[in-house]
Amino acid sequence: MPRDKSIKSILIIGSGPIVIGQACEFDYSGSQASRSLREEGIEVTLINSNPATIMTDSVTADNIYLKPLTKKSIIEILGKHKIDAVLPTMGGQTALNLAIECDKAGVWEKFNVKMIGVNVDAINTTEDRELFRLKMKELDVNVCKGEIAKSFLRGKEIAQDIGFPLFIRPSFTLGGSGGGFVEKEEDFDNALNHGLNMSPVHEVLVEQSVLGWKEYELELLRDNIGNVITVSYTHLRAHET
Repeated sequence: MPRDKSIKSILIIGSGPIVIGQACEFDYSGSQASRSLREEGIEVTLINSNPATIMTDSVTADNIYLKPLTKKSIIEILGKHKIDAVLPTMGGQTALNLAIECDKAGVWEKFNVKMIGVNVDAINTTEDRELFRLKMKELDVNVCKGEIAKSFLRGKEIAQDIGFPLFIRPSFTLGGSGGGFVEKEEDFDNALNHGLNMSPVHEVLVEQSVLGWKEYELELLRDNIGNVITVSYTHLRAHET
């Protein structure tokens, strides 16, 4: 894809502390992205709250901010630098959530910053369990039987309809936080409450369990004209009771 020559300065949002589901791979990807962009003559400004990273080394970017990953910090940086675009895909779930928060608050529009690498609709479709389920149905991809619950009572109704064992998947959480298998009805209430509380939008997908199925992970990279390459293919494990 040809380079967008209107972009001369990019803000990269880091992932913050290393946690389960968001480890050092984002430090590597962010560092490599910064290096590649600078080789193209693009000024790179980087924000991350974790000092123990390669990403925050002084030679990684033109401007480095060791600050909390918050909307306030983003506004401060945009007020100091002329940023043409923001790249949130190098910082995992933390960066994506912050990018959405800034978009909802009109920050990107106010400072005339375009989002690259992904758009808000794509983030919402992949992170919102109901939108993702509907998209899979639209593409004629089979999914487990399940429904969205935004309240405790609705979650109970769905569980009664599907039966046990079940799996709870909170929306917009990091590394599957708050989710898990529920094999017995007596364990469901606590698991449901935990999932709802862990989701920043108080929403979970309650779906049938696939214990015993094998899990495969296929990662693809696609551009906006349909070119696709396979990045990795992994047989992770068989889910067992």
